[in-house]
Amino acid sequence: MQPGTTPFTRNRPLQLMLGWLLLFWLITAIAPHNRLDWLLENLLVISYALLLALSYRRFAFSNLSYGLFTLFITLHLIGAHYTYSETPLGFWLMEWFGWERNHYDRIVHFSYGLLLAWPFHELLRRLAQLNTVWAAFLAVNMILAFSAFFEIIEAIIAVLVSPELGIAYLGTQGDIWDAQKDMGLALLGASLSMSATLFLEKRKTTADP
Repeated sequence: MQPGTTPFTRNRPLQLMLGWLLLFWLITAIAPHNRLDWLLENLLVISYALLLALSYRRFAFSNLSYGLFTLFITLHLIGAHYTYSETPLGFWLMEWFGWERNHYDRIVHFSYGLLLAWPFHELLRRLAQLNTVWAAFLAVNMILAFSAFFEIIEAIIAVLVSPELGIAYLGTQGDIWDAQKDMGLALLGASLSMSATLFLEKRKTTADP
């Protein structure tokens, strides 16, 4: 285990986060809107959750990063349960703002950049020993790259596993530029997150004697 890493058995906040995700996953597994779509939506989540668990002893993120992961996965599990295009929150927002489509998927893609840019930043700072500026710049680029990668993987999975489910799984809602808009929102979220990080870091540096 890396120096300074709190063993999982003594990391109560992380235990609570894991407990919440397991409980919420079980709740959202009950009568999802489309069982096959729910399974497809959970493939990548389960894979990355296992990766985080298996790598904990070699590289443990801060509890702040694990909290951001938890919030993002919670948002994703809601979308997986209802399918992104049928999520109630998206319909409520449609009524409030007069939108013509369910934008819950857009919210989650924006949240992907906003919430997960910081863990990427932390990874680059600690493993690559980059300064804050370079870590922020590369974190934004990694968010954009992974967003594009996910869009490609989702399309491949939809074709290979269930072509007839493709539209529901991809959640395009008739928008041919859906993937590009999703990536753009992830980029926007990451840019805002890292801009705030750089601002706070500069303010902290200025305040230090």
